[in-house]
Amino acid sequence: MSDDATVAVLIAEDDADIVEILRLYLMGAGYRVLAAPDGASALEILREQPVSVVLADIMMPRMNGYDFIREARAFSRAPIIIVSARSMAADKVLGLDLGADGYITKPFDPMEVTAYIRAVLRRVDVADEGQVLHAGDLALDTERLTLTRAGEPVPLTAAELKIITRLLSAPGRVFTKEQLYACVTGDESAPAAGCESSVMVHISNIRAKIEIDPSHPRYIKTVRGLGYRLEA
Repeated sequence: MSDDATVAVLIAEDDADIVEILRLYLMGAGYRVLAAPDGASALEILREQPVSVVLADIMMPRMNGYDFIREARAFSRAPIIIVSARSMAADKVLGLDLGADGYITKPFDPMEVTAYIRAVLRRVDVADEGQVLHAGDLALDTERLTLTRAGEPVPLTAAELKIITRLLSAPGRVFTKEQLYACVTGDESAPAAGCESSVMVHISNIRAKIEIDPSHPRYIKTVRGLGYRLEA
């Protein structure tokens, strides 16, 4: 996937001027560009053609960006980057919780968008190496993006999967809430307001799925004043 000539970027955006600007920059960077004026059309393209990365607006006709992400995640692992004028923390958290891999606020620098695409493709390349991470009864297949506990599948949201992957990648290491939030958003800059509560909710949900007694966790430990670590 690292060969730019094979990378198809789908732009789901109803503003023709924005589509044209992105098309020019992305084609100049060597990417193949597909475009859809609404969420429903974008979903059809995603089903019918190989797509490496999706750039999706939130406010679109026929199907908004949130519904598009929800539907897309039922069958596609392609990274989805939201590109939207909506800048509230709640909008970002909702999009990421639904399965987006990043969030860029309009107005944007097209070079920032291409850099974001390169970043998510690097993460996909690493995941495609097919490593299996273990801790106790837990096993995470980074190629299939599946987690099992004692051989039984554990259903996770995209955000939960990113957090457990980060924790399993370094058992015993303490990760701050800011670091775990950054692994969900793909943005290493200053975290958005509300990131701590968002991570706490994700951790609580993960514990409910992997722990025998979530009130006395065996795997994900809270390190007071610092963050969380995973016990191997």
